[in-house]
Amino acid sequence: MVKILYAVQGTGNGHLSRAMDVVPCLENHGIVDVLVSGIQGDLDLPFPVKYKVRGLSFIFGKSGGVNLWKTIIKANLRKLAKSINSLPVDEYDLVINDFEPVSAWACYLKNKPCIALSHQAAVLSPNSPKPEHTDMIGKLVLNNYAPASSAYGFHFDSYDQNIFTPVIRQQVREQQVTDKGHYTVYLPAYDDERLITQLSAYKDVKWEVFSKHNKKPKDLKNISIKPISGDKFIKSMAASSGVLCGAGFETPAEALYLGKKLLVIPMKNQYEQHLNAAALKEKGVTVVKSLKEKHQHIIAGWLENGKEIPVDFRDRTQEIVKMIVEKHLYEVPEKWTIDNQF
Repeated sequence: MVKILYAVQGTGNGHLSRAMDVVPCLENHGIVDVLVSGIQGDLDLPFPVKYKVRGLSFIFGKSGGVNLWKTIIKANLRKLAKSINSLPVDEYDLVINDFEPVSAWACYLKNKPCIALSHQAAVLSPNSPKPEHTDMIGKLVLNNYAPASSAYGFHFDSYDQNIFTPVIRQQVREQQVTDKGHYTVYLPAYDDERLITQLSAYKDVKWEVFSKHNKKPKDLKNISIKPISGDKFIKSMAASSGVLCGAGFETPAEALYLGKKLLVIPMKNQYEQHLNAAALKEKGVTVVKSLKEKHQHIIAGWLENGKEIPVDFRDRTQEIVKMIVEKHLYEVPEKWTIDNQF
């Protein structure tokens, strides 16, 4: 029986959301063991996780970006090296990696093929949209965080031959779309106090804010603060007038799929989000640098005149997984280097 290792980055919820659709597709081709690394995810997976490792997580701050200092402090490099050296990647016929560093570096050190299937693989393509200013450190991190021998990616458009449109989980595809007049907010890099201060400026707007920083729901005038809940968040988006979120990948993709007008705020110190913002802006999505008062006119304009952006995110996950498995199963190992595979 074919043995497949599927390794997922657990920082945030995007990778975990995609795993919910990818893992069942992989199970059609063999026995699948799942590895999750990271300490910032909030979703419960509907399948067993064989390997849970700390990995190398990015820590969200509270003022709109990644907290680089906390990220460095919490990075236990000795434990990371031990996890890499002890992971038995050579026991698997196929290793598929969603921007997960432990399995990627274990494969590299043992010269085991590692197949990237991630959004990060797509943004590295020279054909994908780029922001005006390049973050050299951010680019270095993206290129070296989880190296791969072959790369396939998901993006907001098929910018290259190995880039596909987003995986939209079945739970989202099955939603009944309505408009109950509220706006759904997910900005995990901002604390509740900052969100309340800035969003309360729009007094006639009802906001439903999903928070990483609060475990109990509370209402303050026109703002409802809700703890993170995958099911409630999806239902809120499906019933919203629009979505205000970071420039990640899965949440903006799901909002676009649901036909909601979208405004994104890319995280500071997160180059990938600025790459996403460039692609979204190219599609006509409103992008704003921050929640600061000087940008309020942009947000007000979006609330008044923002439009939905038509997309064609058809369900191709099973087809893509089948193609990758058939192409790379029992792949003969060749010495591979850390570079862009597109």
